[in-house]
Amino acid sequence: MPKDSYLVGLIGSGIGPSLSPALHQREADHQGLRLLYRLIDIDTLGVPPEAVGDLVRAARDLGFDGLNITHPCKQLVIPHLDDLSPQAEALGAVNTVVFDGGRAVGHNTDVTGFAASFARGLPDVPLERVVQLGAGGAGAAVAHATLTLGAERVTVVDALPERAAALAASLNSSFGDGRAAAAGPDHLPGLLADADGTGGLINATPTGMAAHPGLPLSAELLHPRLWVAEVVYRPLETELLRTARALGCATLDGGGMAVFQAVDAFRLFTGREPDSARMLAAFAELAGAVKAPK
Repeated sequence: MPKDSYLVGLIGSGIGPSLSPALHQREADHQGLRLLYRLIDIDTLGVPPEAVGDLVRAARDLGFDGLNITHPCKQLVIPHLDDLSPQAEALGAVNTVVFDGGRAVGHNTDVTGFAASFARGLPDVPLERVVQLGAGGAGAAVAHATLTLGAERVTVVDALPERAAALAASLNSSFGDGRAAAAGPDHLPGLLADADGTGGLINATPTGMAAHPGLPLSAELLHPRLWVAEVVYRPLETELLRTARALGCATLDGGGMAVFQAVDAFRLFTGREPDSARMLAAFAELAGAVKAPK
């Protein structure tokens, strides 16, 4: 039976600007629940990403009901969990941990979060050739979501070739041979030229975050017949989106993914059904009230 009081948190790097605490707490207030959401920033604590296991154990021992996990800990946390949902296991990445009777169970709500946001924000764009930057925890979820949405082919580009190759192999195993490929950053000019009018670009790297400002690729590679989607949401308008919009590209910011993954995480934490429309409205209000960092 669902309780009426919850303690949850977020583990990650540079998470001070996160809107997750306010988003979860506002929805809990609307439902007559008490929910306290704590930020557990590894930068503030001065510990490396590999300390995520110790932090998860400490949270469990302190009576937390669950945790969100973000960059750079989504893959590192897995060996420290007791069980994984089928989706988290298939992805090899976890963004939500639920403590259940002393057991830590990993889930991934990034897949459904990105899929719901994309279907809402870019419903009619071509999906023949999709180029994705980043093969980390967020990248794995986003690539799965993109193929689930009907993309014919996703090419994963990562600075670590072995990581891109591993993700592409996993995607082909799940979706069929030829649905995914791996490439290095030096292949971006040709890949984005091929996507002209047939697909788009997804940034699933941390570049663009307040703590990692800048562009994840050369601005010269963007062109108007390319749609551009972002997973970063603080700031909501990254340099990539600003550049793409100036060129006339259709764009999708990371706000929708942030909300829809939070909707699913709230359900996992509390066992209650959240109101996604209300959480979208709350996010819009919160994002508008907080100025993007210079």
